[in-house]
Amino acid sequence: MTEKKKATKKAKGEKSLHTKRLRAVRTAQDRSKVWGIVDAVKFIKQNATAKFDETIEIALNLGIDTKQSDQNVRGMCALPNGTGKNIRVAVFAKGPKAEEARKAGADIVGDEELGAKVLKGEINFDRCIATPDMMPLVGKLGQVLGPKGLMPNPKLGTVTMDVTGAVKGAKGGSVEFRAEKAGIVHVGVGKASFDEKKLVENVRALYEAVLKAKPSGTKGNYMKKASLSSTMGPGVKLDLSSLSKDAA
Repeated sequence: MTEKKKATKKAKGEKSLHTKRLRAVRTAQDRSKVWGIVDAVKFIKQNATAKFDETIEIALNLGIDTKQSDQNVRGMCALPNGTGKNIRVAVFAKGPKAEEARKAGADIVGDEELGAKVLKGEINFDRCIATPDMMPLVGKLGQVLGPKGLMPNPKLGTVTMDVTGAVKGAKGGSVEFRAEKAGIVHVGVGKASFDEKKLVENVRALYEAVLKAKPSGTKGNYMKKASLSSTMGPGVKLDLSSLSKDAA
């Protein structure tokens, strides 16, 4: 057996063992239980046993009608402890602002040349920022950037003259949240390697940000339910009252 086949067989074996262990955890788990955020984070961390550093993700089910234009939920949240992910930032800017972006730590800075690369499908970044004067150019890239959720938006602070602040915010752990068609917001709030306190702080920060983004036209119960999970682990239902900053 070749080394490649041995490696493939080993990987399949490890995946099988992980799947069996996860199935056993889910079978033993009381799926109806509602967890306080502190206990939930502890449980999720204990069961994030994949060979890589799993992402911890929260899902918030909102009482909104996404078909109504005035009930879209979207915004940015600065996680106090970052995401644990290396965010690659691209900035559309010229002259002094381009230099400012580079000094702030942007991975890619450019104008027309960068736009041409994007149109060709060369998108080697996770966040896109632009100065207002570059929007006529960036607007032409909407068909490429839009579907990937990368289109700069002044409401999200990604169309701005404060290039330094936007780049450092993206690098420091600012995350975008947006409700999907079903009214669910999915956001990664850290890594399994984070300590429990940092994860709890990140979850509460995200929860408060989504609360503040409540559309004025929403009727009834806005925050319906929430759950926490890791990339490969089980998910648990959360007690909404434990997510408030006042519960800290």
